[in-house]
Amino acid sequence: MQRYQAFLERIGLPVDLQIEKTYDFLKEIQYRAVLTIPYENLDILRGIPLSLDADALFEKIVEKKRGGYCFEVNALLSHMLKEMGFSVLSYFARYVRGEETVPMRRHRILAVECEDGLYMCDIGVGQIAPRYPVKMEEGLVQEQFGEMYRFEKDADAGWVLFDDTKGEWVPYITFTEEKQYEVDFIQPSFYCEKHPDSVFNKTYMLAIKTPTGRKTVDGNTYKEFTGTELTHIEENLPQDQLSEIVKREFLLDI
Repeated sequence: MQRYQAFLERIGLPVDLQIEKTYDFLKEIQYRAVLTIPYENLDILRGIPLSLDADALFEKIVEKKRGGYCFEVNALLSHMLKEMGFSVLSYFARYVRGEETVPMRRHRILAVECEDGLYMCDIGVGQIAPRYPVKMEEGLVQEQFGEMYRFEKDADAGWVLFDDTKGEWVPYITFTEEKQYEVDFIQPSFYCEKHPDSVFNKTYMLAIKTPTGRKTVDGNTYKEFTGTELTHIEENLPQDQLSEIVKREFLLDI
């Protein structure tokens, strides 16, 4: 079995799936990935150094059935898509949703070439985010799961992905198209792991998409969402109950 076939099995697809460089094929890959690979920061909290090496990511996420955050899961997705024959570029991005000032570039996204154009792929966001790839075409309104997305270009920010929030187009992610190499992502990932100002090394941050919404753990609070609506919440969970929820809902052991 080739490595990409093991990845297909990890996300619940047949190992002999016919590879097609089409949007429909890429859509199925991203959708299955966000339903099966959790966003999680458990190794950061444990003080276990993260490795962005392709073999290490494959072992952690595919073989050990773990998750990770954007620098890990999007790197793995890049490697697997390349093994399938796709042309893939990785870019630094700024996560700007909810920010009042310009944040640092501490997010990784993929630009994947399909037969009908270039698509942004991202399986490394725990909050509301596209479950399907988003075509990199200015002004094209793209709806998925009741959510609306649209790309525009900005002279300084580059590509700006907006999402429709209560009838208002709000900037969500921005990125420019300087070519990045795998080594370039080590430094910002280390910042996220170790810097005292990082949000990733403070408390539990877990999330996984569902066909109708998402499930999250923030600290000792567990939430379930249908669309944007909070449908279930359990707060102030003791460690044993939190561990049980994480095992049951995210298939992880904390």
